[in-house]
Amino acid sequence: MNRALGALTCGAFLSFGLGVLGAGEPVLALVLAAVFALLATAGFAWVGGRLRWGVVYVVVQLPLAFVLFTMDAGVGATLFLVVLVSQCVLLRLPRPAIALVIAVIPLVHLGMSLGDGLREGIGTLMSVLFAAIITELLLREQRSRAELADAHAKLRDYTAQAERLATAQERNRVARDIHDGLGHSLTVVQMQVKAARAVLPTDPRKADEVLAKAQDQAETALSEVRRSVKALREPRPVPPLPEALKALAETAGIAVRLTVSGTERPLPDEQREALFRAAQEGLTNVRKHAGADQADVDLAYTASAVRVAVRDDGAGSDGTASTGFGLIGLRERAGHLGGTLTFTSASGRGSALSMEIPG
Repeated sequence: MNRALGALTCGAFLSFGLGVLGAGEPVLALVLAAVFALLATAGFAWVGGRLRWGVVYVVVQLPLAFVLFTMDAGVGATLFLVVLVSQCVLLRLPRPAIALVIAVIPLVHLGMSLGDGLREGIGTLMSVLFAAIITELLLREQRSRAELADAHAKLRDYTAQAERLATAQERNRVARDIHDGLGHSLTVVQMQVKAARAVLPTDPRKADEVLAKAQDQAETALSEVRRSVKALREPRPVPPLPEALKALAETAGIAVRLTVSGTERPLPDEQREALFRAAQEGLTNVRKHAGADQADVDLAYTASAVRVAVRDDGAGSDGTASTGFGLIGLRERAGHLGGTLTFTSASGRGSALSMEIPG
């Protein structure tokens, strides 16, 4: 826009110069026109968006344009006025100030007869008013383009943030699945191999039975890995939660008593998976740390929630909750679903882990 006004100013100066030279006007008119053109180009660029200097600029240029118009009321002088009005809009002067400049400009025709003055004044008024409107529309378009570019940049940033967040969430989910699934199975295999080695010298048959169970559990772990890999590619069918907990209890490696209370109902896959992993992690901790003879798994359906609790009669601890990866993952699952996870332990009185999820 500034370049276009600069070109228009140069054209106005050329037209004005030809007019005054052809009419034999004094050289002073050409000098004043050069001053106006210099201020309208270099001076306007220096003023920039500084409102105070913008007001000074208009106060200087407006009387100068009037003087030039009285010297040669031709096309060049009229174009100077058009340039000045457009620059008032670009300087973002208050609208009342711009309206005042536009209203004053037709007064350059006061020296004419009433009829000629009205005719020429209305024509000049329409010219500068049109220039002001076009300049304002161009400014709005520039602002819209800038806002659109800024919105696109923010959208790209938000998209990148969403991708990073989705990647982090998926990485955490895979880490939880590996810990809760494969970790559980490998813990069982480890305990069974230790038991087999302990009885191998004295009771090879018993050792063989235990190793057979370890083999079954290793195959289960392998199936779990395959299931996780498959889950990354396509949805998988899942059994109802009571059936899954029953199968888990049968392969726990210790005596497990499963209790189901309330009216059973189907659950979304994510809720069902979280509750199953809570029971799995609870039984894994029982085998690894509790030294318990028996564990209880309670599945309770209430009107607004579903709860899984794992309790044991083992050694317990001093009441400080574990901060291992298993409980961290379970807390993430519960928090994501709007549920809660609690873990309590008392020395000599066993431990209890419970997850409750709305559903």
